[in-house]
This record gives sequence, C-alpha cells and structure tokens, in this order.
Amino acid sequence: MSELCAARVREYLMTHGIGYEIHDHVEAFTAQELAAAEHIPGRLVAKVVMLRVGDDLVMSVVRAPDHVSISKARTVFGRDDIHIATELDFQESFPDCELGAVPPFGHLYGMRTYVDERLLDTDELVCAAGSHHQSMRVATGDWYKLVEPVTVDISAG
Repeated sequence: MSELCAARVREYLMTHGIGYEIHDHVEAFTAQELAAAEHIPGRLVAKVVMLRVGDDLVMSVVRAPDHVSISKARTVFGRDDIHIATELDFQESFPDCELGAVPPFGHLYGMRTYVDERLLDTDELVCAAGSHHQSMRVATGDWYKLVEPVTVDISAG
C-alpha cells in the first residue's frame, strides 16, 4: 500500500526532473519520531496536519515540533468552522498511503496545500513518504515550485 504512495510521489518528482532521496528507517509514527530516526532536528521535517474547513479537507504543512493554531487558521481561511481532521476523516483521501504517513504533496490528491512560512527557512526538507518506515528528502525550493502551496502564518510553534 505505502509503496504505491511513495511511487506516486517519486514518479511525479522524476517526471519534473527533481532530485530526491528515499531513506528506510525504524518505524516512526510522528514527525518528531521521524526526525529522531533520521538524526536531524525536527525543524527540518515537514509535518502534514489535515484540516477540516467546513466540509472540505485542506492540507497544512508545518515543522515537526510546531502545531497548527486554529485561531490563525480561522484568520487565514476567514471562517470559524475549522477543525483538525482525524486520521479517519482523511484516510480515504490517501488510499495508497499508510494511515498517518501522508507526504506533503496535496495537489497529487486533489487538495490545496498551505505551508507555514517557518518551514521555508531551510534548504531541504524531510517528510513521510507514505510509509512509517520510509522518508523522503527534497530541496525545499524544488518542493515549493512543484506543490505551489499557499504560504501562511498558521503555526503556534
């Protein structure tokens, strides 16, 4: 299942001539665990936090140690009906990924991606590759050009 998710992202990156690395590591269920498994600071790990904005799912991406601020999200979206989505809320949206191991490529799944500005302060980012046993490294600038996320101040961290 998760190999398909990583394959989808890898194919997309290769099609666009973007370099990347896939790393196998010990099982990691959280972004902070992923940082520890990769022996890197959490600020280099892109953590996907799915939001429910009304009836829609939206992908937000923050640094591993950070949290999404619902009050900031309400300002960003200009709405009060915003909540952190549960894994069960979005598991069907990412059928080829392990539950909770979604890579930050929302456009590949038909959803807009919002990135917290703090994550863009690094040259490269590490993220889940669709599996709790694999991560992906990609240049932050390359990721940004491909995903075309909306840059926002959404982090409480």
